[in-house]
Parts: sequence; structure tokens; C-alpha cells
Amino acid sequence: MLSTLRIASRQAGAVRRASSVFGVQAARAGSTWANVPQGPPAILGITEAFKADSFEKKINLGVGAYRDDKGKPYVLPSVREAEQKVVAAKLNKEYAGITGVPEFTKAAAVLAYGKDSSALDRLAITQSISGTGALRIGAAFLERFYPGEKTIYIPNPSWANHKAVFSDAGLKVKQYSYYDKNTIGLDFNGMLADIKAAPKGSMFLFHACAHNPTGVDPTEEQWKQISQAVKDQGHFAFFDMAYQGFASGSTDKDAFALRYFIEQGHNVCLAQSFAKNMGLYGERVGAFSIVGADAEEKKRIDSQIKILVRPLYSNPPVHGARIASEILNTPALYQQWLGEVKEMADRIITMRALLKDNLEKLGSAHDWSHITSQIGMFAYTGLDAPSMEKLAKEHSVYATKDGRISVAGITTDNVGRLAEAIYKVKG
Repeated sequence: MLSTLRIASRQAGAVRRASSVFGVQAARAGSTWANVPQGPPAILGITEAFKADSFEKKINLGVGAYRDDKGKPYVLPSVREAEQKVVAAKLNKEYAGITGVPEFTKAAAVLAYGKDSSALDRLAITQSISGTGALRIGAAFLERFYPGEKTIYIPNPSWANHKAVFSDAGLKVKQYSYYDKNTIGLDFNGMLADIKAAPKGSMFLFHACAHNPTGVDPTEEQWKQISQAVKDQGHFAFFDMAYQGFASGSTDKDAFALRYFIEQGHNVCLAQSFAKNMGLYGERVGAFSIVGADAEEKKRIDSQIKILVRPLYSNPPVHGARIASEILNTPALYQQWLGEVKEMADRIITMRALLKDNLEKLGSAHDWSHITSQIGMFAYTGLDAPSMEKLAKEHSVYATKDGRISVAGITTDNVGRLAEAIYKVKG
């Protein structure tokens, strides 16, 4: 028979264990982060699915970065040379100013607006954390200071992150007509109608070139009509230019819409990225700028941009900006870079043509002219979700379910097999 002392000891131990279990449960239930919901799974598992596929000739058309004709990441020779010069200069690692490396921002403005632009003397500009950071600064500025309704219209469809960036900054986001799935082209009439129907003084986001995700751009004549419609309604234009030079191969041609709007008297704002056209993806090099009415207004805008940036990230990183600045401000390197940008754009244009030709040679009854009429890294194939699933499961071709492909993922080695796969699925 157990002694009274041993019984009491066991009972105390049981109470402690029960209290411990209860305490853990209580702690879990009362956790500081108990109310944090699980975010949705990634919409696209392209990378994971591609990696899990053991087929030797699998094709990844979901990557959002340039690849060379061997399917490998590409570092531009001009970037290599510029980086060597930056390193050899043995510069210090002190903070840049709030608005970044001035030699970079000045050159970025000239690249975008043109060296003779009337906007340069009244332009407030800041270095940003690539294009996304530029959009976020712009969104914050508009939310704080735009005198009209705090609603911005983006194209339908648009880059997936646009809505999140603007919404998180406190702006309301609506969409305007852009893509016509029946023609696999621009819904120009719908776009104009929506611009004209929006409340006067609304904000509109435009992709300056190489629309992501469709690859469908307005013509220069259509841009002129868009400009007029925006002006007639008193709207404000926000340009996102992530692919200057990377679309057509010409930095001037790709900046047509932006520069035309300036010529027509629009005081726009602009988000620039050097991820694609310089291959500086991980360096996060970009710029945000606003065109003021005059030098005095520029000064006031600049002061408020600094106030916005300071609590966001204080000041931007210098290394990538120094590389970009070296390229943009060194005549020989600049010309070399322009040539390399054209080579990248030309490779993508060539892959479009080869894909179209291969499909036609296979006897496809489908009209594939949109593949070559679209521009930039991405193309909307017109294939539906079930077709894209078949491509992945039966042919090891991976891309987004909306039919978008990254043309940069096509090579001379895989374009034939890709065409055969699409033909078997689409006919």
C-alpha cells in the first residue's frame, strides 16, 4: 500500500503535467499571432513542377527573366565590364542620398524622356528598388497628394503585382478594357470607351511598351488617340516602363508613348526598371519620376518624395546603380549596351517567328499571326487552361494556365518540339 506521501507526490505530478498541457494549449490559443491567417498557396507552381519532371527535354516557359539560346541566365558583357570598373575604382560603401546615386538618376531620366525633353528641367526623380519599388513610391505619393479620387485604373489584364502594390498603398484599383481574347489582340475600342467613361480626373496606369502579360501594345497612332482621350477627360497618366529597349530593340522607339504624352502637355509620372534591359534582376535598379509644371513645383515634389522614401527604406543600394550609371554615362559602354539590348530583343523576335513558322509547317489550321504581332518577353498564345495543363502533363511544357509563355524560354533547340506539342494540343 502506497504511503500518503507517495500518493500526494503522484497527485502533484499529475497536476503539474495537466497544467503544463493546459498551459501549452492556452499559449497556442492566446498566441500573439493566433489571428494571422494562412496565405493562399502560390497560384503557379511552374518552377516546382518543372524541377520535379525528369524528362530530359522539358521546357520551362514560365520564367520571367531573359535566357540565352542555350536556356541559361545571361549577364551582359557591358554589365561585366562596367562592374569591373566600379570594383576597380575602390569606391566607399557610404550611404547614397535618399534619392540615390545622382549620376544614375540623371542618366535614367535622359534615357526615358530623351536628351532634349522639355521635362528634364522640371522632373523630380529618385532611385528606387527596381520597378516595383518605383511603383510603390508613386502609389504612396498619389495616395497622399493626388487631388482627385484616389482610384487608379489598370489594364485588364495587367502585371499581377500592380493591384497589390497600389492597394497596399491605399489606392482603390479598377480595371479598363485592354485585351480581346477573341482576336488575341488589343481591345482598342473598349480601352478608349473606358478612358472616356471614367470620372474626369481619374488616374490611369499604362504599360509604356511590351505589355505584361499579353505582349500586346497599341500602335503609335493608337497611342496618339489614347493621349487625346486622357487629355480630354483630364486624367493623370502613370507609365510603367519595365522593358525599354528590350521590346523592339530600340530604347527610343520603346519610349514613344511616354515622350508623346510629354509633347502633348501631360505631366506624367514614371516607374523605370533596369532588371530586364540590363539584366540587373537581383541588383534591384530602378527609378521613379514625376514631371512638375515648373522648377518650383519640381522642388516641392522632390521634398515630399524624400519624406516618403525616408521611412520606407531610408536610401537605396549603390552597387547596381553604379553599374547602370557607368554604362549610361560612358559613351563606348553605352553604345555596346544598346547593341546588346538589340541582340536580346532580336533573339526574342526570332523565336516568335520560328515558333509561328514551325506551327504552320506542321499544318496547323489555327491563325498564329498574333505570336509575331505581339512584342516583348511574353506572349499570349490563346491556349486555354485545359490546353496548358495538357502541355505540362503530356509534353513537359510548363507555362501559366492563362496561356502566357515567356518567349525568352524558347531556343533554337526546343522550338521544334514546342511547336509539335502545341500542335498536338491545339491542332
